[in-house]
Amino acid sequence: MINIYVALVFLPLAAAIVAGFFGRLIGDRAAMLVTCLGVTLSALISFVVLYQVGMQGRVEIVHLFTWIDSQAFEVSWVLRFDQLTAVMLIVVTGVSALVHWYSIGYMSHDGSKPRFFAYLSLFTFMMLMLVTADNFVQMFFGWEGVGLCSYLLIGFWYDRPSANAAAIKAFIVNRIGDFGFALGIMAIFLIFKAVDFDTVFAAAPDFAGKSLDFLGTDVDILTLITLLLFVGAMGKSAQLGLHTWLPDAMEGPTPVSALIHAATMVTAGVFMVARCSPLFEYAPISLAVVTIVGALTAVVTATIGLVQNDIKRVIAYSTCSQLGYMFFAAGVSAYSASIFHLMTHGFFKALLFLGAGSVIHALADEQDMRKMGGLYTLLPLTYTVMWIGSLALAGMPFFAGFYSKDIVLEAAYAAHSQVGGFAFVLGVIAAFLTAFYSWRLLFMTFHGKARASEKVMAHAHEAPKVMMIPLLLLAVGAMFSGFLAYDLLVGEGSTFWGNSILVLPANDSVTAAHHVPLWVKILPTAIGVAGIALAWWFYIKRPAIPERLASVHRELYLFLLNKWYFDELYDFLFVRPAKFIGWSLWRGGDGRIIDGFGPDGVAATVLRTARRATRIQTGYVYHYAFAMMVGLVLFVSWSLYLMVGG
Repeated sequence: MINIYVALVFLPLAAAIVAGFFGRLIGDRAAMLVTCLGVTLSALISFVVLYQVGMQGRVEIVHLFTWIDSQAFEVSWVLRFDQLTAVMLIVVTGVSALVHWYSIGYMSHDGSKPRFFAYLSLFTFMMLMLVTADNFVQMFFGWEGVGLCSYLLIGFWYDRPSANAAAIKAFIVNRIGDFGFALGIMAIFLIFKAVDFDTVFAAAPDFAGKSLDFLGTDVDILTLITLLLFVGAMGKSAQLGLHTWLPDAMEGPTPVSALIHAATMVTAGVFMVARCSPLFEYAPISLAVVTIVGALTAVVTATIGLVQNDIKRVIAYSTCSQLGYMFFAAGVSAYSASIFHLMTHGFFKALLFLGAGSVIHALADEQDMRKMGGLYTLLPLTYTVMWIGSLALAGMPFFAGFYSKDIVLEAAYAAHSQVGGFAFVLGVIAAFLTAFYSWRLLFMTFHGKARASEKVMAHAHEAPKVMMIPLLLLAVGAMFSGFLAYDLLVGEGSTFWGNSILVLPANDSVTAAHHVPLWVKILPTAIGVAGIALAWWFYIKRPAIPERLASVHRELYLFLLNKWYFDELYDFLFVRPAKFIGWSLWRGGDGRIIDGFGPDGVAATVLRTARRATRIQTGYVYHYAFAMMVGLVLFVSWSLYLMVGG
């Protein structure tokens, strides 16, 4: 039985190697089929693992080999399959398999299909390494691996300067977060003398309340470690401050946006916090920070999504906002609710991205919603699945988001803490904004008069079956995953998670969430309906209102359109000073000092002297004879001087 666990993880890697190194030899079609079948087999095995591990309460540990053995520091390559891993496997392999098949149609006209599919499968393998890791170093390997694949896939169309810039930006911003994560792992080894989860988590209670000297200050050990780990999560999961890379990452092909930047890679930070719940539970300050950052991210990025015009960027900011929900759920110790929302979000957000890809495919790569409109008659199936995805995103009964978003908000309220109340209020506001911009996207894209050119509209058509079937399957997940998994994952008295997640009895907000007042349960849905109604009023009933509001409140409109000027602020604070320092070192250090004393100093002097010396070499014999006579006279004169002086 162990063989299927190994196969689940390494099938995508094998497929990536075949497509990447032998793609030209076997051809585009074979490369696509190999990768699609490899990931699909992993997805099917994931359901077997969910049954064996999740339903039967087993934990499978597969030891492959010793990776690092350096006296006190030993790291083995071990695959861990517990309940938390099993849920993540369904999301990662399920969405990845559908995106692979969808990409056959979407990338049909691309000239580098083997490379693209090799990157997709390699990403899937790296994500599987991350979620099956049994120690922090192995998790970091997968963590960095998905970052590498993200860079390769965002910049897949490397002939586009904007794609290259977006890939570099994503890579650099993630390095900031990864540096914090790496420091956290080093601190864990320093304190616990181990990096495997079982040893570290078992010893965590012994260090609760203890402190160490950090930068001349006594700092709580577990608070320091968890905050460093959370910095890594902020970068990978695009939380406020380190979120600026995610919207720009939309420069990559749409399937990349669906797989990496909606359903899987950006949820790695949420998974990591849930995995490290035995550390976070004993660090209340860190939990408060996670809650506040998540709540602020949910609202701030939702406000930016209100005015964006690129269809993929609207969905990207929606992703940032929903990740904020997941984090503040984890911050109030509702880790199970956080992972539940992660799972449902993976289905309906991938559905929205791929639905947007169907629209872009139909409109000859047009992404500006201001140039769309009137598409619901031309793309009825795409229109239908986009409705389903939007209903799930807005948390409408009885779609997936209704169950997962509501339990997150109820848990925040049930935490009965200041940060929990703060997260609840901001979460409700974000729910209103989410409903509004979701239907703004629907109405601008599919309703009203057609704003695309007649030539584009004449050729607009539904995507081929290889693209539509994955959309329909994701739509099924967006409709039913919440209902089917609610009792199992977050139902009252659920024992599904076993020891994969630790929640102290005093922090059990998920259990308390089932006993909140009725108005807390009704409010998110009512707020969502209000947001949808306002969007209908603005973009269907009175379409002149948005332009009038943008004109009257132009400063606020530009503030949101320019994404709260985060990029400009970072450019002013970090990019320009870095460029100035680099220019100063180049002109002053390299130019004046190194070149001044080197090539322009000593070397130049030697060169000038040599050039002057060459002028002595005239080629005439009498010149050389005269020089010899002068030399002889000087030699004799010097000898006589020495004799007389002696």
